[in-house]
Amino acid sequence: MLIVLSVLIGTRSNVFFRPDNLLDLLKNNAVLGIMALGMTLVIITGGIDVSVGAVVAILTVIIGKFMVTFGGNLLLTFLVAITGGIIIGILNGTLIALAHIPAIVVTLGTMSIINGLMLYYTNGTWINNIPAWFIDFGRINILKFPIASGDMVGIPIQIVIFLVMALLTWALLKYTLIGRSVYAVGGNPVSAKRVGINIERTLIFVYAYMGFLAGVAAVVHTSIMRQVDPNAFLGFELQVIAAVVVGGANIMGGSGSVLGTLLGVLFLAVLNNGLILTHIPTFWQKIIVGLIIIFAVSFDVVQRRRIEKNLPKVDVEN
Repeated sequence: MLIVLSVLIGTRSNVFFRPDNLLDLLKNNAVLGIMALGMTLVIITGGIDVSVGAVVAILTVIIGKFMVTFGGNLLLTFLVAITGGIIIGILNGTLIALAHIPAIVVTLGTMSIINGLMLYYTNGTWINNIPAWFIDFGRINILKFPIASGDMVGIPIQIVIFLVMALLTWALLKYTLIGRSVYAVGGNPVSAKRVGINIERTLIFVYAYMGFLAGVAAVVHTSIMRQVDPNAFLGFELQVIAAVVVGGANIMGGSGSVLGTLLGVLFLAVLNNGLILTHIPTFWQKIIVGLIIIFAVSFDVVQRRRIEKNLPKVDVEN
């Protein structure tokens, strides 16, 4: 589907396959990709996190105020963002795992509280005067190469960070005990508990990791925009969930992969970029994303029912 969509857009626009456009496409969707990686773990466990947009938004406000007020440096900025994200993630995970409150309820509450606090603190005003050293960081490009126009382009630092986070998440799921526990908890929590997996600790870790990635995403977003808009992430959670679901993760838990999520992110990025290049009104983007979510979830449910229907059944009489 991704290849077909790309070819269709390429036939409508001669700009789409230019290296600079493709790099801009990846750069502008790096934040979505980073957040979708965290959401992948959450959905694999059978949970959901609708607070991700609010969390990233408040973390951008925090680091924006931090840099404007104290100056700081890049390492401190990352530490402030990541620490704030992990704290919020642990709070979410603790309420879900130990208080046994449904994830949708906890994260809806978190989203509402954060949005209220952010509106009270910022009054909706933007944060400008970001330090020059941080703006210079956001402009870093590596592995520069010439293109047909004669200009030199390189890989933006935001794409590099996104790929590093993708590799980290892939290794976490594939090679660590906690990664296997994530799949086990989402697949069958009763069986997971019987084999000795600590479900509560796993869930807290997953939401803390979601917060960690939200901190990284906040720094990446601010480095791209070079200012902070408290309202920039309204409705962002819809896109994050859509990318993961389109990438093949089962909304009921138990399955999902980093590769699938990356393909889901690319699909949505190409779709949105194609709509812009072909001059289709932007409101269609939200409509199409909503339709894609419904289609992907419906397809997954139908597929799962077919598999369950074909499974051999054994009746046991007492």
